[in-house]
Amino acid sequence: MREIFESILGKENVLENEPMCNHTTFKVGGCVDWFLMPESEEQLSGLLKVIKQENMPLFILGNGSNLLVGDKGIRGAVVCLCKKMDRIQVEGDEIYAESGAVLSRVSNAALAAGLSGIEFASGIPGSIGGAVFMNAGAYEHELKEAVSFVRYMDTSGEVFELSCAECEFGYRSSVFSKNNFIILGCRLKLKKDNKDAIKARIADYTSRRVSKQPLDKPSAGSTFKRPVGYFAGGLIEQSQLKGYSIGGAQVSEKHAGFIINTGNATAKDVLDLIEHVQKVVFEKFGVRLEPEVKLVGEF
Repeated sequence: MREIFESILGKENVLENEPMCNHTTFKVGGCVDWFLMPESEEQLSGLLKVIKQENMPLFILGNGSNLLVGDKGIRGAVVCLCKKMDRIQVEGDEIYAESGAVLSRVSNAALAAGLSGIEFASGIPGSIGGAVFMNAGAYEHELKEAVSFVRYMDTSGEVFELSCAECEFGYRSSVFSKNNFIILGCRLKLKKDNKDAIKARIADYTSRRVSKQPLDKPSAGSTFKRPVGYFAGGLIEQSQLKGYSIGGAQVSEKHAGFIINTGNATAKDVLDLIEHVQKVVFEKFGVRLEPEVKLVGEF
């Protein structure tokens, strides 16, 4: 397989038995059989055709910021879009960002062009593809507010486009999270504004994040989705679970909605802690917390 993959991607973009702890913000996870980094839509299309022919399991990776990869790793191929497919283009009051572009870079490009509408996402550690996939949000805003259209590829390598309305955006969901579609990029429709005003809003969101979130420790951001009528962090804190640890995984003492890696956590530590928190909160409040973090691979 190595020769085939290298013929499509080049030698430097093909890694075998690659530790996934190097590619997730949680800093845990075993090895993947093949870690592949396409540089263009053409390379990605060729890669997908080979993977399909070989009947190889496939996982598409962005910035690895919302993932928990199992300690036994991932079989098959991880195709990473965040390393090479990350171009950003500004045209008037619109930005086209390839799937792998991290949100901080997209926000900075908008600021430089005097465009407002994506300030809320400046501190979210994910890629634009991941943000579209789960309709990422913060501070009462969601990405769907800015999306004009999304360009995607199916597993056969064919390219399509969907308007914002066709993306079926919901709370932490989209048509992409329900189908095997690979997001190639999206166009954002923004508004002209004063750069100082944009910068001030970004600074405000950044200040609020730094003061409330455990940004100094590896995590996958908010561990649980917000249950209807509640806040996950509040329920966890009221369950006296702040600071509770299993192995190297801990419910953050700064924000109970985050599970952090204190330095030597395994994926099993994190998963066991997620399940413990779910059990205690359900017993106390009758509320089932649903993980926002995506579980991938073999545990």
